[in-house]
Amino acid sequence: MDHENVREVDPELADALENEIERQNSELHLIASENHVSEAVLDAQSSVLTNKYAEGYPGARYYGGCQYADEVEEMAIDYAEELWGAEHINVQPHAGTQANLAVYSAMLEPGDKILSLELSHGGHLSHGHPANFVGQTYEVEHYEVDTETGYIDYEGLKEKAETFEPDIIVSGYSAYPREIEWEEIQEAADAVDAYHLADIAHITGLVAAGVHTSPVGTVDFVTGSTHKTIRAGRGGIVMCKEEYADDIDKAVFPGAQGGPLMHNIAGKAAGFKEALQPEFEEYAQQVVDNSAALADQLQEHGIELVSGGTDNHLVLADLRESHPDVSGGDAEEALERAGLVLNGNTVPGETRSAFDPSGIRVGTPAITTRGFDEDACRTVADLIVKVIDAVDEGTTDETIPEVKEQVEELCEEYPLYDTPQQSKALADGSGE
Repeated sequence: MDHENVREVDPELADALENEIERQNSELHLIASENHVSEAVLDAQSSVLTNKYAEGYPGARYYGGCQYADEVEEMAIDYAEELWGAEHINVQPHAGTQANLAVYSAMLEPGDKILSLELSHGGHLSHGHPANFVGQTYEVEHYEVDTETGYIDYEGLKEKAETFEPDIIVSGYSAYPREIEWEEIQEAADAVDAYHLADIAHITGLVAAGVHTSPVGTVDFVTGSTHKTIRAGRGGIVMCKEEYADDIDKAVFPGAQGGPLMHNIAGKAAGFKEALQPEFEEYAQQVVDNSAALADQLQEHGIELVSGGTDNHLVLADLRESHPDVSGGDAEEALERAGLVLNGNTVPGETRSAFDPSGIRVGTPAITTRGFDEDACRTVADLIVKVIDAVDEGTTDETIPEVKEQVEELCEEYPLYDTPQQSKALADGSGE
């Protein structure tokens, strides 16, 4: 994998791209919302479809020359229907947030009411945070997780819905480590005659593989990202019942977006096709198994986990009990220097700020793509705790180089992409 054509135009840009390949190869990505796509997806997403304007939908475009764009989009839709079983699917949203905005704009009026999970309890900006367009356009109130158990307080959600009377309830989260009981939330929505939007951005692939229960068929709308646990081209997706299809399509185009990013849709098609293969189910199950192993090992070291564990691809650790003087931001910065890339994260009952929270969020999708199994994930947990202990003890200068060396050994054992340097060495016959 090289960028020789880019190098002819701009050597500095080529260097940056090749350095990013090297970074991804030599570090372990533990950010729960990231993954590594296949070279087939990279190829599709960097295709000549980047040249094509295709405003509209297959068979009803506002530009000529769309016959192959139509084929690609129809493939992406067909594969998505086979993966998730929804009655109607729109694959054009540029990202998960745009998918959510399409649902809001299709079904709500400015000032209508949204009930969603509090951001510090695992929600998402696009679910109605005041800094986001959604929070500035609609009236938003939040439900929470039980701070004692770390699980969604479904009874509290129902009570909140009865008093607030929302027009739509949003489920699906960015930092919730447990399986979601869609039917419980649907009951709350039915009781107040509200729509129900399930945002499965993080668990799109887990739902497709059947290792997490699906909201499709239970809720009115399902949105998601296509580049996290599903490993397809970067973007978003909206799924809905057929009765809402026209409203959703109009909300995406021309309501919120112009021409679709056809090269990204090609990447979605390639990734969805890969996800239809039997080995993807094995991958998704391994993601969950790896997450559980990593969680257990962190607990062995005395790290407190929100909800006491995980059912999905992420672990949310609360450092306040085990390392009261180490913030999530401190941990994130030190771990990145050691080659372990994750993010500081708020936890229920947060006592610090969102900019320097009390927890860290650890995800297993990307390292599972590299081939990590449970034993390797336990080793990762050991290394995470070793760095956090060093931050607490003021010994990072000695510890971080040692951990970084171990991370590099793991990266060599579980390789990702060929670097330009490796490709050149193989071509020269010196890298065999």
